[in-house]
Amino acid sequence: MSRIRSTLAWLALLLAIAVPIAAAATSTLLEWRDPIYIAGGFAGIVAMALMLLQPLLAGGYLPGLSTFGGRRIHRWTGSFLVIAVAVHVLALWITSPPDVIDALLFVSPTPFAAWGVIAMWAAFAAALLALFRHRMRAHLRLWRRGHTALVVVTVLGSVVHAMLIEGTMEKLSKTLLCAFVIATTLKTVADLRAWAGRSNRGA
Repeated sequence: MSRIRSTLAWLALLLAIAVPIAAAATSTLLEWRDPIYIAGGFAGIVAMALMLLQPLLAGGYLPGLSTFGGRRIHRWTGSFLVIAVAVHVLALWITSPPDVIDALLFVSPTPFAAWGVIAMWAAFAAALLALFRHRMRAHLRLWRRGHTALVVVTVLGSVVHAMLIEGTMEKLSKTLLCAFVIATTLKTVADLRAWAGRSNRGA
């Protein structure tokens, strides 16, 4: 039974990631877009998919992976997430620099742009803070709170950004992916806070 559950869990994760990407690939809007713009758009979709994977790895929820192994992969996928966000923004810059400048200055007429910028800077800050984790062992609780706060801002900003865009992503699969990202992030944050609380009381 455990093997069946493990297989079903991995299958559900695969579908949650693959279906939105596949649906976006069939969008008729792609016919009117440049290749660089399309690549940037799919980099954003991949980034959202990685946001679903990240809390599952950090929380040790994926079957077949130890907590240590999951968190080790979590660091690698975090790097890929930052790269995906950078590619997303760079591609948009290449295709339309004025739009990106307006977004970065928070003067864009499209509301989703501001949320995307907030999520981007929060993601970069979370990744930068992750690099200093070992140097902050004496202040691990402070580090954890800071990293968690930045991750939550990244997730919420990214979800609002994605939901406000009427683009290549199919609406239902996009909504479900965003809902999964929020749910897994909140569960992981709650579980890790409870675990940290027990550890502190035990100490």
